[in-house]
Amino acid sequence: MDEKMKTISGIQTLLKFTYGLIPIVAGADKFTNLLVDWAKYLHPSLAAMLPFKSSFFMMIVGVIEIVAGIIVLAKPSVGAYIVSAWLVLIALNLLASSNYFDVAVRDIAMAIGAFSLARLSTVTQE
Repeated sequence: MDEKMKTISGIQTLLKFTYGLIPIVAGADKFTNLLVDWAKYLHPSLAAMLPFKSSFFMMIVGVIEIVAGIIVLAKPSVGAYIVSAWLVLIALNLLASSNYFDVAVRDIAMAIGAFSLARLSTVTQE
C-alpha cells in the first residue's frame, strides 16, 4: 500500500470510529441522562403529540442511535449515510424549536463529516 492510501485508510479509520462510537455513547446516555437531559432538546410540539413521556421517546431515539453506530462500525459505506441523515434531522428539530442553534450548527457540521465518511467508504469499497 502506498503512502497516499495509508493516509486515506488512517483518515477513514478515524472517521469510522468517531461516527460509530459517538452515536453509541449518545444513544446509551439516552437511558441515563448523565451527559445531559436529552428530552429538553425535543421540539415541544412533537413532545405534546407523543402518547408517552418524552423520556421514553428519547430511549427509542437512543436505540436507533446505538444501532446506527454499530452499522457505521460494521459497514461505514451504509451506516455513515444513516448517521448523516439522523444528524440533519436532529438539527432540523432544533432549528424548528428556535432553541439550541449552536447544537444545530454542530450537528450539521457533524453530518457533513459523516457524509464524507460514507462517500470515502464508497470510493474505497469498505
